[in-house]
Amino acid sequence: LTEQLESISESLDEHCSHVLDLFLESKKCLEKMGQSNNNMEKDALDPLMETLQSLQGIRTILVKGLESGLRNDASDTAVAMRQKWRLCEIALEDYSFVLLSRFLNAFEATGGSSWLSQSLYSNNLKPWINSIQVLINGVSQVRLSGWKVDECTAIENELLTWKENGFIEREGNADQKNIWALMLKATLDRSRRLTEEYSEVLLQIFPDKVQKLGKALGIAENSVRTYTEGEIRAGVIFQVSKLSSVLLKAARASSGSLGWDILVPGLAEGTLLQVERMTPGSLPLSISGPVVLVINKADGDEEIKVAGENIVGIILLQELPHLSHLGIRAQQEKVVFVTCEDDDKITDIRKLNGKFVRLEVTPSCVDLSASISDGSIDLLSKEMVSLSNVDSSLTELHHQLSSSEAKSHHSSQGADAADVLELAQANLENSGAKAIACGCLASLAVLSQKVCSGGGPAFRVPNGVVIPFQSMVTALKKNGSFPSFKSLVKQVETARLENGELDRLCHKLQSLVSAQRPDERTIEMINKVIGNNDSRLIVRSSANVEDLAGMSAAGLYASIPNVSLSSPIIFGEAIGRVWASLYTRRAVLSRRSASLPQDHAQMAVLVQEMLSPDLSFVLHTVSPTTRDNELAEVEIAPGLGETLASGTRGTPWRLSLSKLNGDVITLAFANFSQEILVLNSGPADGEVIRLTVDYSKKPLTIDQTFRKQLGQQLCVIGVFLEQQFSSALDIEGCLVGKDVYIVQARPQPS
Repeated sequence: LTEQLESISESLDEHCSHVLDLFLESKKCLEKMGQSNNNMEKDALDPLMETLQSLQGIRTILVKGLESGLRNDASDTAVAMRQKWRLCEIALEDYSFVLLSRFLNAFEATGGSSWLSQSLYSNNLKPWINSIQVLINGVSQVRLSGWKVDECTAIENELLTWKENGFIEREGNADQKNIWALMLKATLDRSRRLTEEYSEVLLQIFPDKVQKLGKALGIAENSVRTYTEGEIRAGVIFQVSKLSSVLLKAARASSGSLGWDILVPGLAEGTLLQVERMTPGSLPLSISGPVVLVINKADGDEEIKVAGENIVGIILLQELPHLSHLGIRAQQEKVVFVTCEDDDKITDIRKLNGKFVRLEVTPSCVDLSASISDGSIDLLSKEMVSLSNVDSSLTELHHQLSSSEAKSHHSSQGADAADVLELAQANLENSGAKAIACGCLASLAVLSQKVCSGGGPAFRVPNGVVIPFQSMVTALKKNGSFPSFKSLVKQVETARLENGELDRLCHKLQSLVSAQRPDERTIEMINKVIGNNDSRLIVRSSANVEDLAGMSAAGLYASIPNVSLSSPIIFGEAIGRVWASLYTRRAVLSRRSASLPQDHAQMAVLVQEMLSPDLSFVLHTVSPTTRDNELAEVEIAPGLGETLASGTRGTPWRLSLSKLNGDVITLAFANFSQEILVLNSGPADGEVIRLTVDYSKKPLTIDQTFRKQLGQQLCVIGVFLEQQFSSALDIEGCLVGKDVYIVQARPQPS
C-alpha cells in the first residue's frame, strides 16, 4: 500500500500531498507497535485512531478526484495515473478493514460491550467516545464506497453529534445516561440496518449468478456456496456491522432494554414456528393447534387471522412501530406480540422451532420457554372466552352492516340522494364510521378552540367533504358495469386461494371498479366546499367495515395523497383507486375471516385538505403495553403518517404521557431512514417524495423542552377527546408548524 501511494504522490497538489504524508506517517507509527498492544489503552489506541482518520482524509481526496471523468484525448500517462489512483483507493478500503478489525480485537480483549456499559454506569464516556469515532470512520468508508451515501452521511452526523454533546439534562425521573443511551441506540439501530440492507442486496444479486458461473467454470461446490458470504465478510461493511452490534448491545444494557420490545402483553402457548413472512398459506396445514409465530420480516400491513386463525403469539425479528397497522391488529385480536433484535436471544428462539412453548409477556418482562404440557385446557378455556367476545362484537357488526346496507340501498333509490356530503352530514348509512368521526372532530375542534382561552385543548381538523356509499354503485350503473360487478362480488365470496382463483377474481374486480370515475357534478360540488380549485387534497377511504369497535381494519384500504381538482383526470383516478381498495386480496380475506359477506361492504370517500406536516403521530389514550388508564402513549414520525402506519423499518419517537401530572417520558428515539413529504410546489400527481432524515437536526430529538411541551399538548388533546367520545381512543394527527391537526379517531382496541 505504501509503495502504491508513493507512486501517485507526484500527481497530488501541496495540500493533498500533506494529507498523504500524514497517513503514511501514522501508518508507519502503527506498524512499529505491531499487534502486541492489543488493548484500549491510550498509548495503543491513539495511533490506530490517527491512522483511521488520516486514511479517511486521503481516500476522500482520491474518491473525489475519480468522480470527474477523463477527456477523450487524455494522454496514456494520464490514463495510467488514473488507474493508479483507482488501485490506491481500493487498497485503502482494504486497509480500513484491517484497522477496524484491529480495533474490534482490542475492544473485545478489553471486555467488549459489558465493559462499555459499565463505563457509562461509572460516568466514564471516554471508551464510548473512542468507539463512536471509530464507527463514524467505518460508516464514512462505506459512504466512500458508494453505498447509500445520504444514509451514511446522516448516520455520521448523528453519531458525531451524540459524541460531542455527551450527556443531556435529566428528563423527569429518567437518568441522563439513559436518555443519551436511548438516543445513541436509535442511531446504532440505523447503522446496523444499513449493513443488513447491503447484505440483503448482495444475497439477491449473487447466489444464482454465482451458481451458474461456478458450475460453468467447474469451481468446487463449497466455494460457490460460500462465495456471497465471503464477499460480505471480507468487506468494510462486515466490520461496521460487528462494531454496530457490539455498541448496540452495550447501549441496550445501558438504557435498560433487554433486547425485547413489547407491543401486546399477555400469555400465549403453542407450537413455535418460524417463517420468512406472515402471509396466507405460510403455516403448514398439518399444524392445527395454537401457534406462536416467529417472523423474520414484516411490512406492518399484514392480517394476522388471515395468515392463520390459530396464531396466538408473534415474535417479530425486526423493529416495528407499536401503533403500526399490524401492531393495532394484534391488540384488537388479543395476539401476544413482541419484537426481538438481540442476536443471542434470536439464536435461543430458533432453538425452540417446532417445539411447544410458553410465551409470557408483561409490560416489563418477556419469558419464552419450552412448555412441559401442551396447555390445551387453559388455552381452550381462554379461546372460548375470546371467541365469545369476538362473536359478540361480530354479531353487533353484522347488525350494523345489515342495517346500514338496507338504509343505504333505500336512500340510493331516492331522487334527492346527495352526490357530496358535508362532514356534518355523514352517518353510518351513507358514509361509514371514519367520516362520522371526522365530522365529530370538526365540531369538537371548534369547541376546543373556545376552551383554549381557559387553558384547555386546541386542535384543528382539515376541511373536507364525503362522497357517499351510493356514488360507486351509481358510477357502475351509468356505464353498464353493475351486472358484471355483482357477478364478480358473488364469485369472490366463495373463491378458493388454491391455484390463484381468488387473486384472479380480485384483480378483475379491482380493475372494473378502479375504472369508475365521479361525475362532473360531484367535482363541482367538491370545489364549492373546498373553495380553491388548486388546493392540494387527499382522498381517503371511509368504508362501512373499518374504524369500528369490532373491526378497525387499520391500513386495509387506500388513501391517495397530493391530488387536486385542477387535475380532474388524476383526481378521478384517485377516487377509483380508493373504491377499488375495497376488493384487494387482503381486504377480501379480512372480511372472510370475520365472516362478513363481501356484498355488505361499501366504500365512501373522504376528500380533505392535504396537510404538509412536520411530524405525524398516533396517540393511544390508554397505554397499549401497561393498560394503565392514567398513562397515554404516542408514537411520532417525521413527515407524513404513512411512515408510522405502514410499518416502515425503524422506530418512531415514543413518549409515555401522564394524564395526572403532565410527566413526559421518552421511551424511544426515532430512527426511520426517510420521511415522506408532499411539496407544495410540485405536481399534484398523487405521488410523494422521500428524503433522508438527519435526527441531529430534528428538534424532537435534540430539544428536550420541545419534546416535553409537545407531549403535554398531545396528552391534553387526547384526554379531551377521550372524554368527548366516552372511550379510549386511537387518534391520528400531525403537527403543521405550531398547529396540531387531528385527522382520525377510532375506538382503541381493548
